Amino acid sequence: MKHLIISLSLILTAMSFAQDNSKEQLPYYEVPEYSKEFTAGTVAARMVDALGFRFYWSSEGLSENDLAFKPNADVRSTGETIDHILSLSYIIVNSTLQKGNDKVDTSKLTYEDKRKQTLLNLKTAADILRTSDDISEYKIIFGEREIPFWNQINGPIADAIWHCGQLASFRRSSGNPINSNVNHFRGTVKKD
Repeated sequence: MKHLIISLSLILTAMSFAQDNSKEQLPYYEVPEYSKEFTAGTVAARMVDALGFRFYWSSEGLSENDLAFKPNADVRSTGETIDHILSLSYIIVNSTLQKGNDKVDTSKLTYEDKRKQTLLNLKTAADILRTSDDISEYKIIFGEREIPFWNQINGPIADAIWHCGQLASFRRSSGNPINSNVNHFRGTVKKD
């Protein structure tokens, strides 16, 4: 039954983001409505939703100049930071899909493709967590090693949020700040 719910969630997520005739809708333009009840699953989902919102806006509308920007030679560029957040999003979603983490070749993906995949990974994970009665079953799996969900919070989720802050700082430094209408506290965008 649980696998049926997960499969339906994945199908509904994919369908809800199908391309329309104008511009493709990506998740996390705004943070979804919060749940009516507090459970481990709804709280974890809200953390992933908040990450999705921050990633959406920190990575939205980047130019080639922005993607190449790095404050110095010892740090990742903006583009390399997006690659890292994408890899973290795979760890997050694979945990909720109860899959092991294998190396995913993203080298041929464009910036837009990487951004889209990251957002879809996060949305899928949040949707699964939101309906979960027991998030302890979503272990991080590396080969034979299973790591508890606790590490998901202080590991990939917190790390990806940290890197979204770097993206925001880098893009400001490269002359392309985040949309000033974005309200991170409310998870909304002020309409012009």
